[in-house]
Amino acid sequence: MLISRHIFINNDIRADKVRAISAEGEQLGIISLVEALSQAREQSLDLVCVSVESVPPVCRIMDYGKLKYEMNKRDRAAKQKQHVAKLKEIKIRPRIDEHDYRIKLNRAVDFLNKGFTLKITLTFRGREMARQDLGRQTLQRMLDDLKELGTIAMAPKKLGRRLTLIINPAHPQRQPNSPDKKESESYAQTKDQ
Repeated sequence: MLISRHIFINNDIRADKVRAISAEGEQLGIISLVEALSQAREQSLDLVCVSVESVPPVCRIMDYGKLKYEMNKRDRAAKQKQHVAKLKEIKIRPRIDEHDYRIKLNRAVDFLNKGFTLKITLTFRGREMARQDLGRQTLQRMLDDLKELGTIAMAPKKLGRRLTLIINPAHPQRQPNSPDKKESESYAQTKDQ
């Protein structure tokens, strides 16, 4: 039975003689495939081809289910350690209002503090295409406000009616610390009074 494309077990092994290794790790020497299979069946185990390229192939008497479980376990552990860069996007306009700008900035700060890569997209509509300098100023303002939290991964690039910028976090997994924290606290205190 062929379970994986790289691992041959039992009757799938296509060799007359094999270099056999017992379940305890002892070298059994070069023996015929039939004899190796019979020894594996006596112990209620499988004959697993460990090295196909060698002449004769190296086969080990072992429990294939346990081997498969260990391989899956290693793959899962490696996948957990793998870092996947996640991208978050913020969309802004050239003539954005101050309050809306602050909300977008706080969202950007939060994303960068959590370790996300940030994509800022500035979209021009209609006659705004004639005043692209306003859009570049807005994007530069956003960059200036975020310069301590991230580094530019891709400089501002114009694609049609969009101006796109990508920022990598400078300090992944930092504690959130927005620039408007004092302002929002004072606003909350005045609101309560």
